[in-house]
Amino acid sequence: MKFKATLPVLLLALSPIAILIALTLSVVYGSKAIPLDTIRDALLHFDPDNVDHQIVRHSRLPRAAGSLLIGAFLAVSGALMQGMTRNYLASPSILGVTDGSMFAITVCMVVVPNAPMLTMIFYSLMGSAFSVAVVFGLAASVFTRLSPVSLAILGTVIGTFLSSVAAAVGMYFQVSQNVSFWYNARLHQLEPDMIKLAIPFAVVGLLLAMLVAKSVTMLSLGEDVSAGLGVKTTAVKLTAMLSVVLLTGIAVALAGRIGFVGLLVPHIVRMLARVVDYRWIVPLSAAFGGLFLVLCDVGSRFLNYPFEMPIGVVTAIFGVPFFLYLIRTKGGGMRARKN
Repeated sequence: MKFKATLPVLLLALSPIAILIALTLSVVYGSKAIPLDTIRDALLHFDPDNVDHQIVRHSRLPRAAGSLLIGAFLAVSGALMQGMTRNYLASPSILGVTDGSMFAITVCMVVVPNAPMLTMIFYSLMGSAFSVAVVFGLAASVFTRLSPVSLAILGTVIGTFLSSVAAAVGMYFQVSQNVSFWYNARLHQLEPDMIKLAIPFAVVGLLLAMLVAKSVTMLSLGEDVSAGLGVKTTAVKLTAMLSVVLLTGIAVALAGRIGFVGLLVPHIVRMLARVVDYRWIVPLSAAFGGLFLVLCDVGSRFLNYPFEMPIGVVTAIFGVPFFLYLIRTKGGGMRARKN
């Protein structure tokens, strides 16, 4: 028991070191390797006429910081969704939340051409909320009980539908090329100003996640058990989903659709830390999610060197086999509601 209690503390204490190493690798390596002393000079003695300094300040640093934040947001969202729904397959990408944000961003490009960054963020948040309402509203109204696999299928169907509509809208209004940047996860085009605007929303989302972490732990034991322990299940679910909407919407607004981070990372955290308490799972998911996406981003630069592999392909290399493993070991059925 003592070992189990100290293990998450140790992982949380070591994670900043691992993250710092990953961020350093992200800034140093790319199509052109930049020495550490040049990076130091770019940070402390910036020379606007130095090309390497420009690369570090305006490309590598925003990309590394953005990858860290996006990975953390998606992983925390996935952890909350898994705990709240007691569904080991729940994640923003599989349940269609990211597709809802993508759909809203496409609409934004049509309705508000050349929209300011803050407007894009608001549209992304609204799309995330819309898809959450559709998926869980439809699940609650049609089925008495959904197995994890069935809910994942329902979310995938709705996400695919929203994605298809977004593609059709983009083609009809001739904004497909702009939308493609979000569907291909544009980590290499992260904008520092967009990151600054997103931080307040993300802080609120993360604070809400920590606020409900204890209640989500009890909720993961079952609604009857949690209600017996005095948990206000409806309030907890609404707060957790608000956190998911904020974090997922911000992640999509920053870089577009990135899959499997929210599915994979919370499971890795549970296996490594050997805990079920979401007061540990949430912060560890944030740390490991950021670390995971930064390392995937670094790997994407070398898998097809000197060209870059899309980040979604890299996350799928890890995510798809793990997804199939979960279905294989923990699958289930679905029953429709009888009228």
